[in-house]
Amino acid sequence: MKKSVRKAVIAGNWKMNKTPSETTALINEMKPLVADADCDVVLCVPYIDIPAAVEAAKGSNIKIGAENIHFKASGAYTGEISADMLKEAGVEYVVVGHSERRTYFGETDQTVNLRTLAAVNAGFTAIVCVGETLEQRELGYTETLLKYQTKMALTNVKPEQLKNVIIAYEPVWAIGTGVTATAEQADEGNGYVRAAIAEAYGADAAEAVTVQYGGSMNAKNADELLEKVNVDGGLIGGASLKAEDFSIIVKAASK
Repeated sequence: MKKSVRKAVIAGNWKMNKTPSETTALINEMKPLVADADCDVVLCVPYIDIPAAVEAAKGSNIKIGAENIHFKASGAYTGEISADMLKEAGVEYVVVGHSERRTYFGETDQTVNLRTLAAVNAGFTAIVCVGETLEQRELGYTETLLKYQTKMALTNVKPEQLKNVIIAYEPVWAIGTGVTATAEQADEGNGYVRAAIAEAYGADAAEAVTVQYGGSMNAKNADELLEKVNVDGGLIGGASLKAEDFSIIVKAASK
């Protein structure tokens, strides 16, 4: 982390977990555990849980995000949610392009870009996910792919809108597998992302962008990962569903 120039952000991505009542209980359990955090704390929850999450988080330092956003304001897009809907619901952050969206739901680099633009144009902070598969890594394409995905996602994002962009490097081979990139691999991947931003916007702009690591960060490995200069926080999956584990990661980012 390099807190002197950019924010450390720990964001939970709950995926398809927790009912509204369970959401209320978990956030109430979390609030006292993360109250003194010296980093931004975000919980990105399923659409059905957003009202309960916003209500439970009131008066605390926890911000609420959504797990996706559509790029149209309205229309015949069954199952999608627009920026205006999320805005009225009280959301401040939006996850865009998670590997599971790309793998299971046909998300492409082009739609990731459109969703990113929809998020930043609406004033949300977009947590944009990029990452390579194991096959791509073994073929030596990690740097090329991460730079391409990052630049594609940021196409037509204005320099002044970068303050509303977080990039999360999530190696696909480390999502939900229990396998974590080494701290060195995470730092290297995040470095490629930052280099891509520098190529597109300049070195100073790149230094100010928060780049998270998002592949199975947990209570046991958070300290080692967050010590790396290019790792500015985490996009946390399974560990964000356990208040104690999540709080340990937040404490690691608060050092």
